[in-house]
Amino acid sequence: MRTTLTWVNGTTLAALLLATATRTRLVRGPGGLYVAGGYRLRVPKQSCFTVGTVVFTKRPAGWLLDPDRAELLGHETRHVGQYAVLGLFFFPLYGAASAYSYLLTGGYGCRNFFERDAGLAAGGYRQLPLRPWAARTGRLIGRAASSASRRQGGTPSPR
Repeated sequence: MRTTLTWVNGTTLAALLLATATRTRLVRGPGGLYVAGGYRLRVPKQSCFTVGTVVFTKRPAGWLLDPDRAELLGHETRHVGQYAVLGLFFFPLYGAASAYSYLLTGGYGCRNFFERDAGLAAGGYRQLPLRPWAARTGRLIGRAASSASRRQGGTPSPR
């Protein structure tokens, strides 16, 4: 079903155009996936990324299809499901989620909803601490929320 949806919403077509433009070699993978090996552009910097049902890797396709990398392939496959649901909207939404993550932590993946949903560790992302200003803001918001819930729950305000 997700393969059909990515064809209908145009993301797999976009991936095939990218694969052609970058002269990557397509190999059929499991579950309707394609792996485009030998991607040579500098962007993005990750060793793998997904567009539609095509997983691009800077290494040969066989590297990603090796059973030792089943977790990473599973991570990329979960991105296929995200493309199936969001279509071309995935691109700006992923960009916004990456910017949000970078703003809070200095890393593009660890607070990115799409990477968290696909499994951070499986995708090779590590959890980063919040930047000091974000941690302080989070604590202030947490205190305010907890204080408000106590007042709404019948606990008298400390006035």
